Amino acid sequence: MHKKETALTTETTQPTLISSIFPASKIDTRLRFALLAILGSLLIAISSKIQVPFYPVPMTMQTFVILTLGMAYGWRLGAVTLLLYLGEGALGLPVFAGTPEKGIGLAYMLGGTGGYLVGFVLAAVACGWLAERGWDRRPVSTALAMLVGNALIYVPGILWLGALFGWDKPILEWGLVPFIFGDVVKLALAAAVLPLAWRTFGRRES
Repeated sequence: MHKKETALTTETTQPTLISSIFPASKIDTRLRFALLAILGSLLIAISSKIQVPFYPVPMTMQTFVILTLGMAYGWRLGAVTLLLYLGEGALGLPVFAGTPEKGIGLAYMLGGTGGYLVGFVLAAVACGWLAERGWDRRPVSTALAMLVGNALIYVPGILWLGALFGWDKPILEWGLVPFIFGDVVKLALAAAVLPLAWRTFGRRES
């Protein structure tokens, strides 16, 4: 584990999953960081286009990939990856769910999904921060971290929907209720996958 000491506190952090699978010693640190951020943004873009038949609405794997990447990457690399993804979308690349059919670029980002896009960054940072404290090693703590991440996606998403369309509209029925069952499934999947990945690829550091 790694310890960062300041005048006020001593903070203990754990290695991330990606540092065990792809150690920094294998390649130049900056090149590794850039490659992982680009790969992560590509995975997020692909996941936004995948729809799984589900009730009551089709389920995409985007939030699963975002939260899992956040935990596997740690908060710094997770944040950069999500900001890169949003930057790609702002430039007009069709990386978001529903693009290019529902618009592209800043016009799309300022629409109904804008709050969720902000939430993606917050969720990746929070999940990465918790993973650096060992929350991705066991199913229960992984599930709790994912729950925190989901909340950080929905809060700005719903607030933005309400500000955009008015709170007299059925905002929760639009932006939360249809997705709860799918999120529970993805949360359970992550709670199984991440601890299994640690048992398979993890290595002890001291």
